[in-house]
Amino acid sequence: MAQHNQFKLLCRRRFLPLFLSLTTAAFNDNIFKNALLVMLAFRLSEGQANALINLATGFYILPYFLFSITAGQLADKYDKSVIIRILKLAEIFIVILGAYALIYNSRTLDFLVLFLLAAHTAIFSPVQYAILPQHLQRQELMGGNGLAQMGSFAGVLIGTIAGSLLAGYTKPGQPGLFDIGWIMVIVAIFGYLTSRWIPTAPSSAPKLHIGWNPLSQAWRILRLTIKTPSVFYAIIACSWFWLVSSAYLAQIPSFTRNILGAREPVITLILCCLSIGVAVGSLMCESLSRGRITFGIVPVGALGITLAGLGLGWSAAQFETLSGASVAEYLRSDGAYAILIYTALLGIFGGIFIVPLYTIIQDRTEKTVRAQVLSLNNVLNAFFIVAISLLNIVFLDVLKITIPQLFILIALLNIAVITFLFCKLPEFIVHLIIWFSSRLLVRTTHGNLNQIPKKGAALLACSPDGKLAPLLLMDTFSRPIRFVLPRSIYEAPVLHFIFKNYGTNPIIHDITEGEEKVSGDIQNALGNGDLVCLFPSTGTNKDHTQDNRVSINRVLSGITTPLFPIFLQGLNTHRNNKSKKRQKLLSKVHITAGAAITPEDTKTFHQ
Repeated sequence: MAQHNQFKLLCRRRFLPLFLSLTTAAFNDNIFKNALLVMLAFRLSEGQANALINLATGFYILPYFLFSITAGQLADKYDKSVIIRILKLAEIFIVILGAYALIYNSRTLDFLVLFLLAAHTAIFSPVQYAILPQHLQRQELMGGNGLAQMGSFAGVLIGTIAGSLLAGYTKPGQPGLFDIGWIMVIVAIFGYLTSRWIPTAPSSAPKLHIGWNPLSQAWRILRLTIKTPSVFYAIIACSWFWLVSSAYLAQIPSFTRNILGAREPVITLILCCLSIGVAVGSLMCESLSRGRITFGIVPVGALGITLAGLGLGWSAAQFETLSGASVAEYLRSDGAYAILIYTALLGIFGGIFIVPLYTIIQDRTEKTVRAQVLSLNNVLNAFFIVAISLLNIVFLDVLKITIPQLFILIALLNIAVITFLFCKLPEFIVHLIIWFSSRLLVRTTHGNLNQIPKKGAALLACSPDGKLAPLLLMDTFSRPIRFVLPRSIYEAPVLHFIFKNYGTNPIIHDITEGEEKVSGDIQNALGNGDLVCLFPSTGTNKDHTQDNRVSINRVLSGITTPLFPIFLQGLNTHRNNKSKKRQKLLSKVHITAGAAITPEDTKTFHQ
């Protein structure tokens, strides 16, 4: 239960080589792609540029449909570290060909290299996400994914800057294109060398039969994934995120040129704000969730994306178009900083939204099919990106709406789709309420919880009781808890919704219920290896509390499982109707555990 510092992973061999490998891959992918797109956008006529940019987008998306599913199967069948080394070696030869294509202005080779880099990313992505749970502890997954996203977007950011600036200030045959070439090759070689230090990640399904038909295999994995609703809807939410982000990203060149009236460097400035925002948001996930694998912060990210999108669209609609403005000229104009701030916020909330989703997919998927499920996520991401590309054509070219109006429309659609997903999977809302209770209603800290077993049966006795106590424990313990609750607490409106969708059914008791049944339910839960928590002093009035105390103590008389006392210091409770205390907003509650005791000693909680 100790707090973890995600940055310590950067000093561990089980994470750092992988981090450098994925960062260098993202860099090379984006330096080439952005150099090519900038040269197309600013060296050709508008009609030619739009046609070739759309063609380039198609070339970049196609490999995700063709190779992702097979890549997932290979990653489950073979050692993932070996696959990564092979991919990083292939990257060297791809970027050498890319350097030649840029220097000699070969459009055919440009598009071939773009296809190969996309294929490289499509194969690498499920491997990199599937290897993390093998090398990281469960409580490190949220922080590790945050760092991985940060590394990817750092590579995207630096590659975008280098590719856009070098391509923007050069023409074919000038030294700047040679600079892009040798930078890509050096980075690829460095990435390969670091990949050789990645620890082994043995096969999770060595007997897996590889199916080479991507359609039939994708359908098979989809049917398998639907059986776990939390994973399925996490994948849909991921894909929706990439749809929204692509809707904004795809318009940035045209937005900069036609709405802002600025030159190429301003494109880089806006992309920097977005990429830095995603990196910051990704790193925030560890502290916001305290390392727990939870949906709780996903709704926060979703709401933030909508508000930032609305702000960006409104600010852009009010912006007075410039004429070929430089970065300095743009920054001196009214509304310039608002657009940059909303763009950064869009990235920050995007990072908060996406990192928990990837972590939950990794954590809740069987290890024998984990890479295949992650590859399905890639395919659906690509499908959603294609869908928004077609919708953009309809919105901008057929319906003739402006880019700022498109930004506002996407933000509103985000609220509608996310609301639908939250209704289909109430766990989103349950985790949000739990997160809200432990962060805003009170501020919880914890210590001395390492003695609580991470696996196997354990019994907790918590004091004091109260309606807020179970929510604070849910947010503190990474293990699911089966609570022993009086019916009056269980049937409280909000709490009933939470317990119904929490994932583990509580053990309900009341005065009229037989003690043998409650005792049997507790023993069955412990026999199944569950973590069970009871409140020796639950209730809302003195007489009712006393009756429940006697009942709880008696039903535990035959249980030999060690019992750990849990204390919520600072939590107000209602001892009787005459002296009620309100829990102060943002008051501090410290959660600690005592040494194991016998069930008969629960009387110490009543003193």
